[in-house]
Amino acid sequence: MALDRAATLRADPAWVERALRDPGSRAVFASRDGVLIAERAQGAEPQLVRHAIGDLAAAGVVIAEPVLLGLDRDRALFAVDLDALARASQAALSHGADVVSLRSAGALLPRSEAGLAAYLAALLNWHRVHRFCPNCGTATRILEAGYSRRCPSCGAVHFPRTDPVVIMLVESGGLLLLGRHANWPPLRYSVLAGYVAPGETLEEAVAREVREESGVEVHDPRYVASQPWPFPSSLMVGFEAHSDGGEPTASDGELEDVRWFTLEVARAALSGQSSELELPPRVSIARLLIERWVVAQPRSG
Repeated sequence: MALDRAATLRADPAWVERALRDPGSRAVFASRDGVLIAERAQGAEPQLVRHAIGDLAAAGVVIAEPVLLGLDRDRALFAVDLDALARASQAALSHGADVVSLRSAGALLPRSEAGLAAYLAALLNWHRVHRFCPNCGTATRILEAGYSRRCPSCGAVHFPRTDPVVIMLVESGGLLLLGRHANWPPLRYSVLAGYVAPGETLEEAVAREVREESGVEVHDPRYVASQPWPFPSSLMVGFEAHSDGGEPTASDGELEDVRWFTLEVARAALSGQSSELELPPRVSIARLLIERWVVAQPRSG
């Protein structure tokens, strides 16, 4: 995502007020169901809907808590929660546009827009569930143009939360360990993942989660990449790890099945030619980890 998050400017209430009156400032929109994407002309790339803040006010759209996302080409860009608007305003904004689930939007939008959609959804998700102080129950007030909320009663300041999740490709002698949730499409398997526990390093979480979900022991976890995953507020931290093998068993009740897959099956699945395995969508870091591993393996012959 190319957006400048304007960390210094957002702390200046006078600047934020000027930005809200600036005719160049824009707003993007999301609801609990997804992000608002404009209908596109044939051949054009899909984009998030952007409306001028001033035009919204002139049309009678009342925004209770605009959240500053940052600067987009030196123009202030605000997030607006569709669910908090009057129904007439929601209908007007949705004319010529569609609310698309975040998972679908991630596969549809260009990379920079998909990153913006994830940021938009994650920040609004946090505001929806933190309107009251967890310390004393008082209604909180927006601070730093939406980067925090403050309790007027006890003075506590609350910041957007991100939950770290380790997601790991486990391999052993040319075999790939994948698991399956019961509600996934037929044949869909993915790499294992789980939340980091309090007081735990990322590497310890990798070993523990693999052990709990499959009974397999791993060693030498190595960081690869990360991906924001706002469902509702996670950061996926990708690893590769090695195992000496063993018979995997789905034993913690989280997975329906877990098993080893051969390189040949994984390679065929990447090309869409496997009758045994369907991989996660391309938008996910899980797919990236699998693709990296397959490409790194030598081809026989």
